[in-house]
Amino acid sequence: MKILIIGGTGLISTGITHQLLDRGEEITVFNRGRSGFEGGDRVAQIVGDRTDLARFEAQMVEAGPFDCVLDMRCFTPAEAESAVRSFRGRAGQYLFCSTVDVYNKPAARYPITEDELLREGPGVFSYAHDKAECERIFLAAHGRGDFAVTIIRPAHTYGEGSTVLHTFRGATTYLDRLRKGKPVIVHGDGTSLWVSCHRDDVAWAFAAAVGDERTYGRAYQVTGEEWLTWNRYTELVAEALGAPPPTIVHIPTDLLAALAPERAFWCAHNFAGNNIFDNARARDELGFRPTIPFLEGVRRTIAWLDAHDRIDDSDADPFDDRVIAAWRRLGGAIRSELAGIEDGQ
Repeated sequence: MKILIIGGTGLISTGITHQLLDRGEEITVFNRGRSGFEGGDRVAQIVGDRTDLARFEAQMVEAGPFDCVLDMRCFTPAEAESAVRSFRGRAGQYLFCSTVDVYNKPAARYPITEDELLREGPGVFSYAHDKAECERIFLAAHGRGDFAVTIIRPAHTYGEGSTVLHTFRGATTYLDRLRKGKPVIVHGDGTSLWVSCHRDDVAWAFAAAVGDERTYGRAYQVTGEEWLTWNRYTELVAEALGAPPPTIVHIPTDLLAALAPERAFWCAHNFAGNNIFDNARARDELGFRPTIPFLEGVRRTIAWLDAHDRIDDSDADPFDDRVIAAWRRLGGAIRSELAGIEDGQ
């Protein structure tokens, strides 16, 4: 098959590229040309800027047609509409990398299936709203017969080449704090459920969908199957680091969002809710199975971060220490002021 990967060197798409090469497919990647790829002369490369829509469309028309296009870098409705113009009648299959964040949260019921209603935009969580609108654009193209569309909705994907998620998203000072035995902040009471999936497992699902006509017009959730509270998640990360059991400081999510709206944005709009997804469709139709346990995947990720000197010194960022100290003072003041309140004092 003649396959185009828009991306090709990112966290998920690197694995996809390798797996498709192993199958003997003819691969072209489109990206900015800033990251090297070990596929070497087995992979053709088109260098360009996806956000320069007119230039992108001209390059794609010149390069095509393709049996399959995997779009790992479409984030806005304008980019989706540009892709439709580029590949209408010039791609057999269009495989779009979406996200499980397209669903409304909290969901109407759990576990969430692919039939859950998608977000209606615009909204504060623009990443999720835009991905949902991209899906609508691509499915409309599918309905018109422009090309066959397959949608993959990964959950949080991590692995070598990325970092480890936490309440404030991706700052690696979190890992340094755990190693040094410093307290770490966890939003709310730490009991909301989260799920992650290693990049190699997610890439496998994408590669499995390529050329499979059963997937046309369908969407698939691709997630891990270890649903962890954030408290347990933090304990496992500490274990992967070889660190002592963590000292967790619970702080209300609303307060964190008010104190640090940028740092706590994803916490407030995503992590605080439950993330429980049903993989049955991907299991039944793609043969998907998560193979890398979370603890093992985090160990690999940390090893990669250490090898590339990517874990930052938490002593250089006083944010967590200041918030924790203020929260503890506040808690002490409240306990002192309300001492004996149950007894009517």
